[in-house]
Amino acid sequence: MKPNTGDIYCVFVEQLQRYAACQVTRIEEKTKPLAAVLELDWTGDKLPTEEELDKMKPLYCDYYFWNNRLDHSYVTAQVPKHYIFAGNRPPLITEETNSYTANWHIGRSIVSQLKWQSIPEARRRSFKEAAKDNTPVVVGDVQLARSTSAVNHVALRQFSDLSVLEQFPCLTRIAADRPYESLLPFVNGNPFIYELQLENHGCTSIDLRSSSLERLILQADGLEELYLNKEVTFLSLTGTPSPKLKIHAENGGQWLTAAFTDNAPPVCGLERLAGLHVTGAKELDLELIVRSYPHLKELRLWGKPGNVVNLQQLEQLTNLTIFSTYDMFGFSGEAFPGPDRLPDLTWLWMTSLPADAAKAIKDKYKKEVPKGLDLSITKPRKPEWLAENLNNPFRDWDGREHITAVQAKKAMNQYKKTLAAMSALPEQIRSGGLTAAEAESALDALVSDYTKAFNQMDRRSCFIETVEREEIYTVLEDLLSGAQETLSAAGIEVDADKLFDTFDKLRDF
Repeated sequence: MKPNTGDIYCVFVEQLQRYAACQVTRIEEKTKPLAAVLELDWTGDKLPTEEELDKMKPLYCDYYFWNNRLDHSYVTAQVPKHYIFAGNRPPLITEETNSYTANWHIGRSIVSQLKWQSIPEARRRSFKEAAKDNTPVVVGDVQLARSTSAVNHVALRQFSDLSVLEQFPCLTRIAADRPYESLLPFVNGNPFIYELQLENHGCTSIDLRSSSLERLILQADGLEELYLNKEVTFLSLTGTPSPKLKIHAENGGQWLTAAFTDNAPPVCGLERLAGLHVTGAKELDLELIVRSYPHLKELRLWGKPGNVVNLQQLEQLTNLTIFSTYDMFGFSGEAFPGPDRLPDLTWLWMTSLPADAAKAIKDKYKKEVPKGLDLSITKPRKPEWLAENLNNPFRDWDGREHITAVQAKKAMNQYKKTLAAMSALPEQIRSGGLTAAEAESALDALVSDYTKAFNQMDRRSCFIETVEREEIYTVLEDLLSGAQETLSAAGIEVDADKLFDTFDKLRDF
């Protein structure tokens, strides 16, 4: 459904168990039309009456670091299926916005605003006052502003006593990489901490029921029991979850999105899980996922690349509204359920998938776009491409908008050439054909060649931007990590910092 300027739409917000509302204030007619959407200060247990529509006002937000700010952003001018047209009124604001978001998210700000207002006023006032205060606070060798909102594991290591965190009233995010006896009590007692990253915690049981967390990124190794608070909406478990792991979440995870690496654990307590993300997948059986998480509304799968079987089981997820894949293969278009089997689907994005499946799925769903489906089927891959790119870390460059096929091919070949040369070094050392000093010199030369190759590629078209620069660095990091491991077994220690210095000195991108 295409919106019009002034249209007011309502959507049911699960966390509130009420309807929220928004208004389209402007339409930008571009190649892909955009709609400026404003969240409104209204909720109701049923759709609004004409009288209520006349009284609606913009939602002015002051939660956390927002100060009397509107939630007003451009989104794709395609109303999602589950949004309900309530009426049309002259736009409540005429100011333009320079904010853009990926999708319609009405209700998010009103949930945050209500949560903020539930915090005692004195604490809220202290937060707002500190947000303007950049007075330095010195703790050990660390100096942080009083307005600091995030503390990472490097800073935490400098604190002999975590009670020092009380000096930062605006603290909202903490990242720790070792056990701290007082950390969890602090998080449980602070209403402003909405994100916690925790690694190497050494706990078999973690209880966060008294916290106000919204996001939790947690190393799962050794963990057997996890108690979550009601407000948490995103849980990412890294490492290897224990088969004994039991997660206690509000209503079995009814409002929770969980992210796992490689695969999703079968039964772990999240029987009503709303959203599931699987990254780095190699082999996925959708039948097992559906059996463990039958109430999913969102399912996103990222391959390494990976294969997925029993894709037809998607039709069992009758509440599914969002489905996306990236670098996932092993299925046909016939296996993908049609629109009649997934009637609530509002978002279908599949990138880098079998070419025949891409065409069949696009044909099945293109008629759903005018009805509110956000459809994107891109980078169809033929079997020959997959065979060649299975172990190519630059495979995503093939089909990227500003990168040519020739540049993607050159990047892949440079990776393969560098990997082969580095992999040959240990045998050359063991056979006596290479000394330790010569191996070190050879590595430096390989890093130089790797860097110069990308300099040469970028010289004419300057296609290497921030994302590509990070990818080139990450690939080199993986190459040197592998070299460190194999050469260490051959009795040679690699100075990676020195090699990265070579990379930084030579690179022009």
